[in-house]
Amino acid sequence: MKRNQSAARVTPRGLVKQTLVAAALAAALPLVVAPIVAQAQAKPAATAKAAPATATQGSPSQLVLANSTRIVNTLEKRRAEFKANPATLDKFISTEFNTMFDRDYAARLVLGRHGRGASDADVKLFADALADSLMSRYGSALINFDTGLKVRVKSETPLRGGAIVKVSSEFQRAGGQVTPVDYLMHRTGANWQVFDVMVEGVSFVQTFRNQFDAPLTSKSIKQVAADLRAGKMQADANQQ
Repeated sequence: MKRNQSAARVTPRGLVKQTLVAAALAAALPLVVAPIVAQAQAKPAATAKAAPATATQGSPSQLVLANSTRIVNTLEKRRAEFKANPATLDKFISTEFNTMFDRDYAARLVLGRHGRGASDADVKLFADALADSLMSRYGSALINFDTGLKVRVKSETPLRGGAIVKVSSEFQRAGGQVTPVDYLMHRTGANWQVFDVMVEGVSFVQTFRNQFDAPLTSKSIKQVAADLRAGKMQADANQQ
């Protein structure tokens, strides 16, 4: 995974936003395979603490809390390793992200009207390119995430008759600043998967739909995917 060389020009405020973006995405990574936090089974809204592993599949809110705990603990424990060997961080991110995020469904939502009638192969091509661009841009911010970051799951709200679940959470940094982070999840087979993440109310699906609307108006899905792969354009979560 290529590193984004423009990271050095990010402002302090932008770096904080990028770190939160990356942390939110990281917390969305392995929901399907994450261990369930024992405390979450009794108190889903409790602040995340160390999580004993168990094979039980939990509710979306339990999975968000368990996964957030595991990711934050892993990043803290392996921070020095990830800094010394970025390829290890890339592998960690890619493996987890590919496991749980419903990239193809999210990609169809991002494509919007441009995806109507598109083949599954073209959608997958775009989904893969978008995910790689996103992780390349924000993945490295994970090694600089706020030590002492706490995650609190606030609520779980069924939508569309329970077909979709919105899990509302908060990321609290060491200085006390709180950032709301929501996850939209749906069931695929026996598993719950994330297809959208909202930081401070901003939907990534909508953000990227707005960003790629103009390029997709003049280029094919394959061409836009190729531009993402080549670094000619990048997924920018700061655009609204």
